[in-house]
Amino acid sequence: MLRAGQLVLAPTDTIWGILCDATNSEAVKKVYELKKRPDSKAMVCMVSDFNMLKNHINEWPVNLADFIDNPRPTTVIYNNPVGIAKNAITPERTVAIRIVNHHFCTPLISAFGKPLISTSANISGTPHPKNFSDIANEILKGVDHIVEMDQDNTHSEPSRIIKIQPTGDITLIRA
Repeated sequence: MLRAGQLVLAPTDTIWGILCDATNSEAVKKVYELKKRPDSKAMVCMVSDFNMLKNHINEWPVNLADFIDNPRPTTVIYNNPVGIAKNAITPERTVAIRIVNHHFCTPLISAFGKPLISTSANISGTPHPKNFSDIANEILKGVDHIVEMDQDNTHSEPSRIIKIQPTGDITLIRA
């Protein structure tokens, strides 16, 4: 399904997300359309490990490991990514990427071999769903597949977000 550019609704290490191939601009476009989100607002990419991350970023700040080795899911905004769909990259040439530690997403991404877009399963401007039952029908009907796992679990906290500045300094965007 992912290789065919389809959208998947799945639990992640943070909240329920709409997933697609982060290297496929047509799939990314479908996510923007489903969420009614302007394509100038970037979405998060998930990778399975450091090696996959290194394939998509050019800059590696020295103290970055202190943040991404933390048990709290942390999304990092990197400058000048490579190998990611252009419409998943901001006009400032940044992309948000998180190394995922999750019983479903990590093996999925590893087997797929490429990053996945993961954006909250809501219409842009509405609250993110805390559990599966909070997901709007419009989202449920707009995806190609729904993962039938962890639907009774509550996933209430999105990831922490940090940004790597062009100077190499790290700024906390969302605690």
